[in-house]
Amino acid sequence: MITNITVVGSGVMGRGIAYAGAVGGFRVTIVDVNTAALDSAQTEIEAIMEKGIQYGKLSPEKAEEAKGRLFFSSSLEKAAEEAELIIEAVPEKEQIKKAVFETIEQYAKADCYFATNTSTMSPTEIASYANRPEKTIAMHFFNPVHKMPLVEIVKGLETSDETVAVVKDVAEKMGKETVVINEFPGFVTSRISCLVGNEAFYMLQEGLGTPEEIDKAIKLGLNYPMGPFELVDLVGLDARLNNMNYLHSKLGEKYRPAPLLEQYVKAGRLGKKSGRGVYDYRNKEEEK
Repeated sequence: MITNITVVGSGVMGRGIAYAGAVGGFRVTIVDVNTAALDSAQTEIEAIMEKGIQYGKLSPEKAEEAKGRLFFSSSLEKAAEEAELIIEAVPEKEQIKKAVFETIEQYAKADCYFATNTSTMSPTEIASYANRPEKTIAMHFFNPVHKMPLVEIVKGLETSDETVAVVKDVAEKMGKETVVINEFPGFVTSRISCLVGNEAFYMLQEGLGTPEEIDKAIKLGLNYPMGPFELVDLVGLDARLNNMNYLHSKLGEKYRPAPLLEQYVKAGRLGKKSGRGVYDYRNKEEEK
């Protein structure tokens, strides 16, 4: 039974996974070489807990217990040595993930399980960066992690049934629903989300409607919880473009990124994190 988890990367996804792990009863160490990012992660995790208390979703006692299970470290080597499960949550770039897996393979215990949080990339390929493919799997969490109920569990070519069972148990203790699927580029959700989001950019490019009208039509007409532009601004236009390029290389022309998406990224319009994406958040921040 897993009790000790290391999360590599303290960005939006890493801090969300760490939160879910700590609230789920695990001892969680979140690792980042950037100490300022670690401080930011700690502040945000505690803010999410406070909101959970305010809305009655988390008791003050449970929040305090979860805080006591959270640890922050800038040493991947030390955190890897102590872990029973390592969840990598760094950006979707091959060289970054490769460096992480090469390091954790060197320092982790032989019976430690490895998981990559990825929305499109191959867990089989990522497993090749280390030497335990039977213990390596993909856990695709969704943003924001503390609100989204699903984890896609994606088996690589050599992932064992034992690893699937262990990781499924961990996700469920984090309060998540799971689906277990076989590897194929984009899995289930990213293939659909990228198609819908990319088509929305083509619609905007063609002058079909405003972002607000297109988002409203998708939400009310198709019962989506968020419009495609609201969603891409949340996840980051650069992250979406990176995923589109990957799927385009693997699955062909239907995933070619819309030129307008590429233009927005070149202009630095990356979404909420940059203050402006499809929508402009700068005045809203100033109003606060």
